Amino acid sequence: MKGFQNSVGLGAMVVAMGMMAQPAFAQTQAAPKADAGEIIVTAQKRAENVQNVPLAVTVLGSGQLAAAGVRQFQDLGAVSPSLTIRPAEHPVNANVSLRGVGTFAFGIGVEPSVAVMVDEVPLAFQARAFTDLPDVERIEVLRGPQSTLYGKAASAGLINIITRNPTSELKVRANATLTADNEYGANFSVSGPISPTLGYVVSGAYSKWKGNVTNLFNGQKLNGRESGNMRAKLRWEPTSDASITLSLNYMNGNTNVGRPIVYQAAGALFRGGAGVTIATALPGVTAGADNQNVSINYTSRTKYQGGGGNIRGEFQLGDHSLVTITSYDKFRLDDYFDSDETAQSAAAYTNVQIGTFKSTLFTQEVRLLSDGSKPFRYTLGAYYANVDFERPFYRGPAFSLANWNATSKSSQIAAFVQSDWNFLPNATLTTGGRIQNESIGYTFHDIQNGSARFSGTAQDTAATYRASLRYEFTPRVNAFLTYSTGYKGQTYDLTTGFNSGRANAGPIKPETSRDIEFGVRSQLFDRKVTLNVTYFDTTYKNLQAQTIETIDNVQNFRLTNVGKLGTHGVEVDAGYRPSSNFNFNSSFALLDAKYLSFPAAQCFAGQTAAQGCFVGTPSSQNLTGTRAVQAPAFKTSITAEYTPQIKDGLRGLAQVNLQHQSSVYYAARDPQTFQKAYSIVNLNLGLRAEDKRWEVTGFVNNLFDKQYYPSLINNNGSWGGAMTTQAILPRDFRRYAGIRASLNF
Repeated sequence: MKGFQNSVGLGAMVVAMGMMAQPAFAQTQAAPKADAGEIIVTAQKRAENVQNVPLAVTVLGSGQLAAAGVRQFQDLGAVSPSLTIRPAEHPVNANVSLRGVGTFAFGIGVEPSVAVMVDEVPLAFQARAFTDLPDVERIEVLRGPQSTLYGKAASAGLINIITRNPTSELKVRANATLTADNEYGANFSVSGPISPTLGYVVSGAYSKWKGNVTNLFNGQKLNGRESGNMRAKLRWEPTSDASITLSLNYMNGNTNVGRPIVYQAAGALFRGGAGVTIATALPGVTAGADNQNVSINYTSRTKYQGGGGNIRGEFQLGDHSLVTITSYDKFRLDDYFDSDETAQSAAAYTNVQIGTFKSTLFTQEVRLLSDGSKPFRYTLGAYYANVDFERPFYRGPAFSLANWNATSKSSQIAAFVQSDWNFLPNATLTTGGRIQNESIGYTFHDIQNGSARFSGTAQDTAATYRASLRYEFTPRVNAFLTYSTGYKGQTYDLTTGFNSGRANAGPIKPETSRDIEFGVRSQLFDRKVTLNVTYFDTTYKNLQAQTIETIDNVQNFRLTNVGKLGTHGVEVDAGYRPSSNFNFNSSFALLDAKYLSFPAAQCFAGQTAAQGCFVGTPSSQNLTGTRAVQAPAFKTSITAEYTPQIKDGLRGLAQVNLQHQSSVYYAARDPQTFQKAYSIVNLNLGLRAEDKRWEVTGFVNNLFDKQYYPSLINNNGSWGGAMTTQAILPRDFRRYAGIRASLNF
């Protein structure tokens, strides 16, 4: 992290120079001014009151994130019930799903079903997002297909992270966190004017946690992370009708992982080897639900770094405004994994896998917005993106040998339009469409198997659209009905096992969806009560999903079209604010997500005919009618905050956050990957200044010390077919306490 620490020093110099300038900075913010109790979002690429947007949108502010113990991207599922983030041995293999839909893909060049954007700029790799959340103004979670405005990577939804902008006066924000289990972190943000037409913001964050898994082989703590990032913005407003914002960012970090065995059948032998029991292969480890120990002689870890920037121009052209966004991003993640996951030194049992993920992304977006105050308003836009991926990979030397290098390229161009027409005083019709063309190509060099080489190209043109009717019963109560379609582009499955058969089969087919939503948005009792309800029904065809091949007792992951999936349910967001010192927010999701057609799915390891595994070549199971993986039937997040006045200028702070999730399977029907329902309670107590210039809070996360697993792995194949279940432990697997302090002036 030395390079990052040097960058922090350079950033501090820039901040100091900025503080020397005190002239007022004229803002030309296009967003409407929010009244008290209103939240402005850009979910439709136009600044609007969230209550007037005919979409299912969850808006998460910094206070809400802190109360729920959310400090990193992977924690967001705790406060957005329709969102589930499943961790893996490294961030690239993690999965993000909305309403039970997400892409489980381990190959390069595969678009996610849930897009992640920072300040309206897309990320090529979801792994790019798995770090701290510094200087966040708000996070918008858009549920359901968003392909019309956001393209092919948003077929199930979108997470838009909005960071703070330069301010017209000097503002300093700083936060620090320290926990009893040796996590510490700090972040800062300084913004203000340099001249009457030039403003800046510089922010940075650093955090480190050793982890909650112990490697008995060397005493090292695992399941930890270290991350640092910096972000800077310069905004120039030469006239009242024009602004140009330059944003730069850099990130650097590392992770490590240990996957404890939480259940194992008696007599299990590693790879079926005589005498190689758990006591021999993992000395000192006792399998069990509370196990937090592993014993591995090669540290499973990643290290990553990336950076990029974008230039955003906003220009007023009469009663229209023009927005242009040009971005570039480069990211690299090196991964190292002990694929035998034992302390064995015998050559027959020692295996590692080593690889690298590299990506570069260039995008250009231009959009023209009409006057938002007129009865008929519209947005016209064009979008171009070019992305390159590279993945060298090695596994060996003992078993399941692999050695290959793959590249993937994608180039897309799209045009989109959306209009809003107030055809009656209280009725608005929204229509939109997008047409996009994408060209993809790949190379695959299989060094392990005779240095075989494969390559291919393909292209596709697709259209998506949406239509919505919204009616205002009163200025604070409205309802909408929306029909939209989604699209995720074709791709190649570039993973271990790629061969002439896969090459000749061509790309995986595009995934398409159609979505119907009905929603009511209301603010009642002088806006003290907010109640938003959404019903949705979405069907996905040619769903792109991961299946598992077992080769030489090692699992290999393969992407294919699995058929059809349907998801429907109800989402509720409710808030109650009777006074300035009490605030209650809750949200919950009822979800029914099932495979509507999946006749030939991979059997899970150890599955019998009685459990539905049909013997054949290969064996398969019929998942039609089965609940989708990673799709809990019920999930909720509730936060209550009380800030009583203690004396003039001083308030107390009490926050309670409850998270509950019903049972879920991480692999279809596999009892070894079943997580039963659980509830987590977080408590925060502290003091803050009346004007919020400072705050000190003590917190306890997982107050009642409830154990649960965000990911469970069936690893029977590595133990001679004997039942063996591993887990990735969450940050709050055990109750932990800490203190958080902040300054804001």
